[in-house]
Amino acid sequence: MSLIHATAIIDPQAQLDSSVRVGPYTVIGPHVQIGAGTQVGSHCVIEGRTTIGDNNHIFQFNSIGAIPQDKKYAGEPCELVVGNNNTIREFCTLNIGSPGDLGVTRVGDDNWIMAYVHVAHDCVIGNKTIFANNTQLAGHVHVDDWVIFGGFTVVHQFVRVGAHAMTAMNSLLFADLPPYVMAQGQPAGARSMNFEGLRRRGFSAQRIAAVKAMHKALYRDGLTLQAAYERIQELAITSPESSKDVAMMTTFLDAVSDKRGIVR
Repeated sequence: MSLIHATAIIDPQAQLDSSVRVGPYTVIGPHVQIGAGTQVGSHCVIEGRTTIGDNNHIFQFNSIGAIPQDKKYAGEPCELVVGNNNTIREFCTLNIGSPGDLGVTRVGDDNWIMAYVHVAHDCVIGNKTIFANNTQLAGHVHVDDWVIFGGFTVVHQFVRVGAHAMTAMNSLLFADLPPYVMAQGQPAGARSMNFEGLRRRGFSAQRIAAVKAMHKALYRDGLTLQAAYERIQELAITSPESSKDVAMMTTFLDAVSDKRGIVR
């Protein structure tokens, strides 16, 4: 039995591994590449210069690789690159990049993307993230590994979200969300750190204690961002087992722009 349904329309120039499954009434364009073991459901449109890796499960009714929702776009050869082992549920939209930035929208590996999620042009998504239903990313958003977005989270353009961060349902992010921070509200404010998530990922008690100390410096002791940064740096000396966590936080804070700031 053919793995490609008879009603699917696949351009002869598209490059699909022989193990790819394609459901009824799906349309796949000429510049699309899809890797081994990937399943594409019915009524999907995959177009543009789109590369999709191995063992992804793309459910029905998705639009993947359409042009950016950017009035400046004029047909430039921008791309969408999706990694391996991702799940993309129903009614999601993932756009290609734009010439005003990287020209590429990227989605990493092992991500769980639920229904009605929008990933706009030039977004960069890491690995092992969870996007609950109706999460909406504007253009140029960067999302690091292990991030969890609660349902109906909306992220402003050019915002960065650090690794292991989490948002509650209906959160609105106008500023950068540092690693480990849990945020909630409209606009979102920092509420705690994602301690339960860190435990589930095998963080030791010592590393979690260091994350608590970073939270205290950033949000509880009334320090300026520069003073909090300096106190966090000291943790690498007093808690050497947390040096990588401290480096992740300070690297993130180094890149915070005056225009965006951080969620406070």
